[in-house]
Amino acid sequence: MRIKVGDEVEVIAGNYKGIRGEVQRVLHKDNRVVVAGVNMVKKHQKPRQGGGMSQAQGGIIEFEAPIHASNVMLVCPDTDEPTRIGIRRDEDGNRNRYSKQSGNDID
Repeated sequence: MRIKVGDEVEVIAGNYKGIRGEVQRVLHKDNRVVVAGVNMVKKHQKPRQGGGMSQAQGGIIEFEAPIHASNVMLVCPDTDEPTRIGIRRDEDGNRNRYSKQSGNDID
């Protein structure tokens, strides 16, 4: 997957189309990402009582649910527009991500 934690992305499909946010978590196995402020869901949780640190308070919890990685595009740091990501190797054989829009390296 070409999107990493800490990247700024823009949602290109779905109910949150056009919203930008930072990637908080990447789920490689499911090809999904968690973006801050996007796909907010509410979960009703019962209070649980357990030994030690596993106590959970009851109530309505709001959190970001994962969205599919194909529904987001990386925002190019140079042009501040969504862009596709390419991979190229340097002379040492290391992989570098680059913006296909501007041609410059991302990191």
